[in-house]
Amino acid sequence: MIWGKECPPGSGIVQAYKISRDKQPKAEIMKSTQPLPVEALATRCRPDDLPFQSTEELGDLADILGQERALEALRFGLAGRRPGYNLFALGASGIGKHSAVMRMLEQRAAQGEVPPDLCYVANFEEPARPRLLRLPAGRGAVLRQDMQHLVEELVGSLPAALDSEEFKARMRQIDQSFEQRQAEAIQALRDKAEAQQVKLYEQPGEFTFAPLRDGQTLDVRAFNTLPDDEKHAIETKVGALQAELTEILEQQIPQWQKERRAALRALHRDTTRAVVQHLLASLRAQYADLPAVSAYLDSVEQAVIHSTRDFLQREGADAIAAGDHAVFRNYQVNLLVDHSATHGAPVVFEDNPTFTALVGRIEHQAQLGALVTDFNLIRAGALHRANGGYLLIDARKLLTQPFAWEGLKRTLRAHELRIESMGQAYSLISTVSLEPEALPLDVKVVLEGDRALYYLLQAYDPEFAELFKVAADFEDVIERNDANVTRYVQLIATLVRRENLRAFDRGAVAAVIDHSARLAADGCKLSTRMRDIVDILQEADFYAGEAGQTQVRAEAVARAIQARIERADRVRDQLHEEIRRGVLNIATTGKSIGQVNGLTVLEAGSFSFGLPARITATTRLGEGEVIDIEREVDMGGPIHSKGVFILSSFLGARYAQNFPLSLSASLAFEQSYSGVEGDSASLAELCALLSSLAGLPLDQSLAVTGSVDQLGRVQAVGGVNEKIEGFFDVCAQRGLTGTQGVLLPQSNVQHLMLRKEVVDAVREGRFRVYAVADVDAAMALLTGRSPGRARALGEFPPKSINGRVQERLADFARLRMAFSGAVREAPAAGGEGAA
Repeated sequence: MIWGKECPPGSGIVQAYKISRDKQPKAEIMKSTQPLPVEALATRCRPDDLPFQSTEELGDLADILGQERALEALRFGLAGRRPGYNLFALGASGIGKHSAVMRMLEQRAAQGEVPPDLCYVANFEEPARPRLLRLPAGRGAVLRQDMQHLVEELVGSLPAALDSEEFKARMRQIDQSFEQRQAEAIQALRDKAEAQQVKLYEQPGEFTFAPLRDGQTLDVRAFNTLPDDEKHAIETKVGALQAELTEILEQQIPQWQKERRAALRALHRDTTRAVVQHLLASLRAQYADLPAVSAYLDSVEQAVIHSTRDFLQREGADAIAAGDHAVFRNYQVNLLVDHSATHGAPVVFEDNPTFTALVGRIEHQAQLGALVTDFNLIRAGALHRANGGYLLIDARKLLTQPFAWEGLKRTLRAHELRIESMGQAYSLISTVSLEPEALPLDVKVVLEGDRALYYLLQAYDPEFAELFKVAADFEDVIERNDANVTRYVQLIATLVRRENLRAFDRGAVAAVIDHSARLAADGCKLSTRMRDIVDILQEADFYAGEAGQTQVRAEAVARAIQARIERADRVRDQLHEEIRRGVLNIATTGKSIGQVNGLTVLEAGSFSFGLPARITATTRLGEGEVIDIEREVDMGGPIHSKGVFILSSFLGARYAQNFPLSLSASLAFEQSYSGVEGDSASLAELCALLSSLAGLPLDQSLAVTGSVDQLGRVQAVGGVNEKIEGFFDVCAQRGLTGTQGVLLPQSNVQHLMLRKEVVDAVREGRFRVYAVADVDAAMALLTGRSPGRARALGEFPPKSINGRVQERLADFARLRMAFSGAVREAPAAGGEGAA
């Protein structure tokens, strides 16, 4: 049984597990002014009730403890592949959220299919738009190797084919055919000229016509002696022949040369095509089931045919070694994502979610003072690696990276992934870049973060709800019942083995369970903050090792917990010293009117501790206002101010129903030099106000915590364990008298998990803890007087606490009305009777 609440029946290894409880009914305890019994101050796990000797006897916990709601949300979100059903795992840091999500993702991914390999290859038609190939897992690496081998074969085979005797013979044949046509045309012209008694002389780079007479060439002198009509006839014939020669030299021969070059090119193409087709034949057969690869091989064939000359410039090993040469880089395969070793769907956790880490990047190289790039410099992002599977990202890290959040949303909306240079997108640089073919996106994104971040995104980003429709909310605490304790013990054993620690005996396990309840700040709960639990396990193992123990005992756990406090309590020790020396004025003995010890919780990093605060109240005639001095100087938060306003409402509703509330009151946290927030001091403030009004001193050996509503009922507050222990520490340093203690709300009793030394002091009668349900019970304890019950007309007994307050407020009202009447009867300034 947990305090005031019956636990489910026990089972398993903790079948006999029991939690100590008070034998007196809870209702009777709360109605009395007696201090709480020892059993109510902490819900302890008794080692004798744990039916094992050490964690070596326990098996591992097979599932995740106490997160049924979150796990069901994860199952739902991961099962569907519809757009927008991405997930946000929300919960406090250190509760095992990341491990739980990764475990669930890996279990789900193991049942999934392995996604295809992703490759970028050259687009020979549009080099700035590389082509994306998706191949079955493992075949991307094979294609990359095959293309490497192809280039090696081409570098060796093409020069050999173009240097073969057959190729040279065909080249000679083409050359001879051209030369023969040229010679035949010149000879035909020569024969025609001789038939017309003209001789064609051919010299290197020059042709000359000369007239003949009787088979002999006429020289210039002989030609000049001929009659004019004969000379004219010869000139006419030579002119015609010259025209024919010009046609041959300027039209026919260039055309034949063009045909010769075309024939040579065709010979090169045919020879290259034969070589390439032969080398590609096996690849085409190997990748016949992949149309995209077949199309790529066709484009490779055409590219090689049109760039044969590049393969002839360097041969053999020198050409292969120069793999950075643009020609050979064009035939490489950029294997962006290789799933050859992947089993099931991929699960990727991106710890550094920058924009480029998510969507990929295009790198550049410096060449001749310019930045250049090609498809081989495309690099994959986390979305590429997770495509077809699951991507886990820390939401806070994602949101702190420039452009990363917007880039992720844009990708999820478009259902495709485009690699884009940020410098290019925002015109930050002007250089050659690429536009790679987009990848169709099929990925389930899981963000993990705290609740505040989730609710901020819900409130201020309208796209968030459309893209992340499933929230997996992880519990910070779980119920402390037999079933959960059974599993918690198994969890401790699992963590001990996972961290390679010494075995924990059952006393140490019980101490860890108690510490977990303290972390949960609730005796009926257990904390799921596994990071803190693992830290305690590791540190307890260290101290057990120092003590030479083979098993970790409860003493090592207690020492580890105390050591963690001592490493962080410098600020607390300094404040305690200030109180001890009287610099901070806190009274723990005697009585005082209008002064009470409130309780606060301070935080120094991850360490929180309680500290008493002196609260004072003054009252006087006024107009019904209660002044919060902290608020007036902007040192009070809105919740604290709300609590003060409630006090004013309470005073008017209880005591001044038949007359105007005519007081002016001031409340202050004395020697407070930082902000005050929260309403947990409103009960103490109300007690100080009532003390001032009633003229009754309050016992300074008691400290008070709790909030109140407008009806005077005391409400639960946070940090009750730290607050009680904070006042206890101050009293213990001065010496416990047996009258010192703390008043806390009745509804906070279930949260008590006090330190052993506090419980021992209560057991020995040196310290007390009271639970109160309303302000009357608190005032009765602080003053030792009866609060008094209201009569039929709302009046209280005159000598009671409430009666004295009501009488004082009635006096204020009468004074105010008397003063108002005197003011109305006073002559106007400057009138008759004026001085």
